Amino acid sequence: MSKIGIIGAMELEVETLKSKMQVTRKLVKANMEFNEGTLNGAEVVIVRSGIGKVNAALCVQVLADIFEVTHIINTGVAGSLNSKLDIGDILISKIALHHDMDATNFGYPLGEVPQMGIKEFPADEKMIELAEATCAEVLPELHTLVGRVVSGDQFIADKDVKNKLITNFSGDCCEMEGASIAHGSYLNKIPFVILRAISDKADDSAQMDYPTFERHAAEHCAKLVEALVAKL
Repeated sequence: MSKIGIIGAMELEVETLKSKMQVTRKLVKANMEFNEGTLNGAEVVIVRSGIGKVNAALCVQVLADIFEVTHIINTGVAGSLNSKLDIGDILISKIALHHDMDATNFGYPLGEVPQMGIKEFPADEKMIELAEATCAEVLPELHTLVGRVVSGDQFIADKDVKNKLITNFSGDCCEMEGASIAHGSYLNKIPFVILRAISDKADDSAQMDYPTFERHAAEHCAKLVEALVAKL
């Protein structure tokens, strides 16, 4: 039977889901509160990881070791790197990669962790398909794109930096956790998908748009996740 780990970096990304689940156990580990129970008939563990790649990776490992989850969904908001993705739209990960990993001096491609042998961490194809179908059902008014998530420990709010991420990685959205969740899921052989609602354009307007639209965007993702877990 499936047990789905649901990770959001911030409380606003998981609070709606937690309010709708039936909690059977709470466990605090690595300063994160893991809420185990059921959501929409599915067994889930919902957790706020905290912001950044280290927090995200630690969270995945706890879900793997202690809760033995069978799937991982990362829900949250992101900045758009693709002109086809407007604020409020949904990005479903095809792959995720680290944009702030640079070992090019040693001959590795930009973004590749040395000695990993992989640069892009692929999401699970079945989870991608289910996420697409579910989004069409519950958020038909929104544009959805399957694409590339690029992650780093940096909030992108500069047009020049944004353009570098597009040029170097062909990224569709940027944020601060997805690649580490993908990386940890890959190492633990856990199928995953990253879902991102667009909160800003990752340019000079981001500092204004992000606080304005982050909650509305997070609610879109929560609605998608609630429906998706019933299908896994």
